[in-house]
Amino acid sequence: MEIQELLEIAIEEDASDIHLTVGKPPTLRIDGRLVSLDGRVLESDDTKNYMKSITSDAHQQLIREVGGTDFGFAYGDMARFRVSVFKQKGSFGMVLRLIPSRLRSLDDIGLPSMVKEHLFKPRGLILITGPTGSGKTSTLATMIDVINNESDSHILTIEDPIEYYHTHKRGVVNQREIGVDVQSFSEALKRGLRQDPDVILVGEMRDLETMEAAITAAETGHLVFATLHTTGAAQTIDRIIDAFPTNQQEQIRSQLSVSVEMVISQQLMPTLSGKGRIAAFELLVTTPSIQNLIRENKTYRITSDLQTGGKFGMQTLDMCLLKLFSEEKISYESMINKCNDQEWIYTKLSAQYGVKK
Repeated sequence: MEIQELLEIAIEEDASDIHLTVGKPPTLRIDGRLVSLDGRVLESDDTKNYMKSITSDAHQQLIREVGGTDFGFAYGDMARFRVSVFKQKGSFGMVLRLIPSRLRSLDDIGLPSMVKEHLFKPRGLILITGPTGSGKTSTLATMIDVINNESDSHILTIEDPIEYYHTHKRGVVNQREIGVDVQSFSEALKRGLRQDPDVILVGEMRDLETMEAAITAAETGHLVFATLHTTGAAQTIDRIIDAFPTNQQEQIRSQLSVSVEMVISQQLMPTLSGKGRIAAFELLVTTPSIQNLIRENKTYRITSDLQTGGKFGMQTLDMCLLKLFSEEKISYESMINKCNDQEWIYTKLSAQYGVKK
């Protein structure tokens, strides 16, 4: 099967990923499940040929040097793919992530309308967090598109690789790719502050220098969006603080308390119907109380503020899961498997429906 045929099948089946590895037929991830296509298992020469058909000489050199590479490419006007190529057992393996060609609205994603007002703040740090494959990039792309449509802002994105391409609309969008346009996130952030940005998107805060530069940018009059591989609002704040040396942590707590605007932590769940997936969100909005908890190193009490902060638009992941279950959008098993506090869920179910553990 030619690579073009595989790409078209993935688009037609609305797959999220294509897996190509030796000893298995081409396999798609559809609605969160792996589905192997009919046909023979792939051999080493097959995956090598697939790799060569879409990988530039520069990226092939990277594979030889470090054993893997990531890049994005467009398949005509039909779709874009983010590709991860790697070596395993001496052969090539590949995972191609399908990037939808149509950007969805905040409502389509499932975010409440109050999120929109935070996208037009003059400064601050908005963090999108969650495990790999939880839809962070899609959420960020949607937010950037809202700003691009409705505000005359200069939007600077720093990505590795670029996934969603944004055209200039009411705003001006410049997208820089790590390894192509600039060498690192921290370097791009430092240079970016001299490029008159209003909004900066950092694809991933993966090291101390990048975190430091992002926090500084948020403090100095820019709205900064960034992602982290954390689950939960409190854990996200702790992860950033713990990345710094002990003698700097008090200062970082103080900086974060005034710079963090919002933390959105998300998980993707299989729907009750089995068709498609739905996002569950934990939402933290900075209030004077949240600022004090961050500053005083009492992040363990943030969850309590989330539970009682509904008037500010806040919610815990468990509150969102219970709502999705009540609306018959996810199964009981999915809710219990993904929740953080099963006892809280059982207590609420017992009060609402008389359901016992």
